Amino acid sequence: MNMIKGYRRPNGKMGIRNHLLIIPTVVCANHVSNRIQQSVPDSVAIPHQHGCSQIGDDKERTHKLLVGMGKNPNVGAVLLVSLGCEVIDARELKKEIEETGKPVAWIDIQDAGGSVKAIQKGSDLAKQLYKEIENIPQVDISLSELILGVKCGGSDATSGLCSNPALGKTSDMLINQGGTIVMGETTEIIGAEHLVAESAINEEVANKVYAYVDKFEKEVERIGADMRGGNPSPGNIEGGLSTIEEKSLGCISKAGTSPLQDVLPFAEEIPGNGYYFMDSPGNDIECVSGMAAAGVHMVCFTTGRGTPTGNPIIPVIKITGNEITARNMEDNMDVDTSPVMKGKETIEDAGNRILETVIKTAQGELTKAEILGHQEFSISRISISL
Repeated sequence: MNMIKGYRRPNGKMGIRNHLLIIPTVVCANHVSNRIQQSVPDSVAIPHQHGCSQIGDDKERTHKLLVGMGKNPNVGAVLLVSLGCEVIDARELKKEIEETGKPVAWIDIQDAGGSVKAIQKGSDLAKQLYKEIENIPQVDISLSELILGVKCGGSDATSGLCSNPALGKTSDMLINQGGTIVMGETTEIIGAEHLVAESAINEEVANKVYAYVDKFEKEVERIGADMRGGNPSPGNIEGGLSTIEEKSLGCISKAGTSPLQDVLPFAEEIPGNGYYFMDSPGNDIECVSGMAAAGVHMVCFTTGRGTPTGNPIIPVIKITGNEITARNMEDNMDVDTSPVMKGKETIEDAGNRILETVIKTAQGELTKAEILGHQEFSISRISISL
């Protein structure tokens, strides 16, 4: 059994990073949050565009994403920054994140007396929080506790032929050691949903696959749009993927051959081990953000065209099967599986190399996205703003 290094949290969860996370509850608190983050070099912030003028499902989604980011076991401590008049309740966020046992502090800009005073007070609080977590020791942890997200974006023909199937081998290897994988992108199983459903452990789970796809297709129909206007994207088409069915058939191979345990709502906490599907947009940043909020430790992200994005709290490993992309975007790519395309390597061998990178990353080795400071975060919208 492979072992990795991790941080054991008070609630028993395992994290592979030890971030101090600064969460603005509303877009109006982004600047103050960013300035506080700049004063504590080892902290990360998640500026976003929401938190006010939201109702119903959108308000609940923003709340759920922010709580989930704070609860993610890669986060050691949290500082909440609110404005004071937004719809997102900072008290509720603090209460729910504190359920993990990790230290959580909160500052309100209006109560503090404006931006300057809030930055000063928030910086002091952030430094205190960092002192509480900076000496948490790393301990040996079984690979069976690792939760890995599998994602593709900026895809081309090599994604379905090479990097996605190789990642599928990695998924099988991890699950065989007791670990967990989470695949997202409801939009990108359309046309192949029957194959995902066939892998389900029972009829109830299979019906969830069809239900989420049907819900998405009806929403696209309701707004009078044609999904083919944006998916496959122009880059996907130029790279050889002419239909959503072609894209989906390559997309689903990332999950490997393990049985599908359940289909979960967006950003829902992962309940067990094995293979799970999470209802989520195909949009790269929104999907990865939902995975992070669900408790995923890291994401393996395949890309034929080349995608540089990362995430503030979880490492994102970039994998390509396109030798031109591997060469031109060397600064962004972590694993090059293009030798498979030339018959110089088997898909199994490439899957083993991806797993080796996963283990090294879990033990603390930085991904290219982490080194470059890619910390993209986004909350997907459902309906209108008021």
